[in-house]
Amino acid sequence: LDMPESVLVRFKGKLQPGVTLRDLVNAIPLYAIKQGLLTVAKQGKKNIFSGRVLEIEGLPDLKVEQAFELSDASAERSAAGCSVFLNKEPIIEYINSNIVMLKWMIANGYEDERTLGRRIKAMEAWLADPKLLEPDADAEYAAIIEIDLADVHEPIVACPNDPDDVKTLSEVAGAKIDEVFIGSCMTNIGHFRAASKLLEGKRDIPVKLWVAPPTKMDATQLTEEGHYGVFGTAGARTEMPGCSLCMGNQAQVREGATVMSTSTRNFPNRLGKNTNVYLGSAELAAICSKLGRIPTKDEYMADMGVINKSGDQIYQYLNFDKIADYKDVADVIEV
Repeated sequence: LDMPESVLVRFKGKLQPGVTLRDLVNAIPLYAIKQGLLTVAKQGKKNIFSGRVLEIEGLPDLKVEQAFELSDASAERSAAGCSVFLNKEPIIEYINSNIVMLKWMIANGYEDERTLGRRIKAMEAWLADPKLLEPDADAEYAAIIEIDLADVHEPIVACPNDPDDVKTLSEVAGAKIDEVFIGSCMTNIGHFRAASKLLEGKRDIPVKLWVAPPTKMDATQLTEEGHYGVFGTAGARTEMPGCSLCMGNQAQVREGATVMSTSTRNFPNRLGKNTNVYLGSAELAAICSKLGRIPTKDEYMADMGVINKSGDQIYQYLNFDKIADYKDVADVIEV
């Protein structure tokens, strides 16, 4: 109680080729372990994040959907909350999109209209005078963890069955994988486009692949773009949008399976009875599904070449203010 209530994670430099935001999620506990701020062992466990706010700096141009991937994982650190410092531009873009989506929801009978209307007005008021919270120049932190992105040059995964037990790809390469899950609120539409790109032309992959976009809007867009066809050809089981395997309440993997998952956490028995679950990026998960094992760094980087070439098209998000089906409806709604 005598210590400051925030932990600052400061990223420096540029994201390296083949490295994803999910790898940065796992880099946070990795670097905390290196600094002696976090331990994996349960007995006498040390966790600097527990009950504190995780503040993340150094990635100001992320889209809000990308920033959520970092903040969502703060729960696995047992943090009380998380903030990601962004520039105004991606936030303005996101709010303009959400205003249109909320108006579309009102037009389609979603409740409560008054609540949605108040939210729209609050968003419009902020857009008229956009101001962001910033840390005080003399802010004190319980700890500062600096991560040089030049040093993160390969994927980082959480090993079975603890989100704190993180290792580099090189340390876990070759491990056999029985099933793969690409889904949960840690994913967005860009992840599924990337997975589809990596699975193009594949048939009869050697694992059971589960695919579950987080929202119906994502699923609709992915279907229109032909990605569901790619997943189907590869033999994937496409689940209804939502939590799916992540919560284990819609389906489960087979007992005793070893799984590469993009889900939020890998606690024992969460995805299925007596399972061993790794946590990694959608891109790594898709490559695992083709090989039936965790790839080497060289194999991973070779496959990721196709993603690096077309990343701008792959990692686009649903801006509802630019989608006619939503915008045309929203234009006639007054709040």
